[in-house]
Amino acid sequence: MQIGGLAPSNNVFLAPMAGVTDLPMRELAVELGAGLAVGEMQTADLRLADSRKTQQRQQHSESAGLRSVQLVGYDPQQLATAARFNADLGAEIIDINMGCPAKKVCRRAAGSALLADEALVGHILEAVVNAVAVPVTLKMRTGTDSEHRNGTRIAHIAENAGIQMLTVHGRTRADRFKGAAEYQTIAEIVETVSIPVIANGDIDSAEKARTVLAHTGAAGIMIGRAAQGQLWLPGAIASALSEASGEALCPSVMEQFALHQRHVQKLHEFHGDHLGLRIARKHQAWFLDSLVSQGAMDADLSRALRQTFNPLEHAKTQLAYLTRLGHRLPSLCQAPAPETQNGRLAA
Repeated sequence: MQIGGLAPSNNVFLAPMAGVTDLPMRELAVELGAGLAVGEMQTADLRLADSRKTQQRQQHSESAGLRSVQLVGYDPQQLATAARFNADLGAEIIDINMGCPAKKVCRRAAGSALLADEALVGHILEAVVNAVAVPVTLKMRTGTDSEHRNGTRIAHIAENAGIQMLTVHGRTRADRFKGAAEYQTIAEIVETVSIPVIANGDIDSAEKARTVLAHTGAAGIMIGRAAQGQLWLPGAIASALSEASGEALCPSVMEQFALHQRHVQKLHEFHGDHLGLRIARKHQAWFLDSLVSQGAMDADLSRALRQTFNPLEHAKTQLAYLTRLGHRLPSLCQAPAPETQNGRLAA
């Protein structure tokens, strides 16, 4: 598939997730086979361009593949200016966020709240497309709520404005992340437009990916929360989809752990000792949860390991703990959960 003349390596993408898909995660996802890893959402307010958060979210490397920068805002000219600014910094794709359901975004009439104002959607998309020479894409939801699924109209507006690709999450703004994603609206959007449509929402296996692609006719899929703790998943699904049949191959527990160790190391190198500690705790929890979901670890043991890891207050201490855990993990994943004291497992 093509995005305005650009060719991702395959049609399985890693979703932009604020506070999650930083440069270390995107680099690893692309290395492991994701076709595109979209950067974390950035504000279109350039008064914040020098803030620590925005500066870190602007970081990119060749190892992270095509540079897709996602912008969030509600003012057409502000978004257009921010798009030019990021294109000048080297963005190869500008992605507009009309999918985020977070209250702090929607209460400023940005993110998925924009779907309620179709005229404004058109003004924003036209302004951004006219501001830059790089492809502009749109991430959206199916509508504002179940009574107002206007995704097909938004898609038509987007194509007319010059948008080069749509990513559609199969929930409304009101749904947030509750319930199950629905894909019929995505199928209707595919029928409405001639540009590529990427299906997003609850896709966590090659089997589910094939089902969604067959039902919707989408050009590709985007993996979000399912990749948390399972960074290998987008690449594994992409590999499975390249074959006539077959499931995504799950790496062994120790292969997953080695990847997790690399990830935590890169987090500390990128974010520094203070912020790296906090972000590593999130990824440690997701990694342990993924082992539970795979049936490789007992939930009580996962909880005990997490409670032992979280109080560690230095990067070296976290990394040393992971080294020790790596030696014990094969037996921990085969044996019943050991006795714990005060809910924690000895380090």
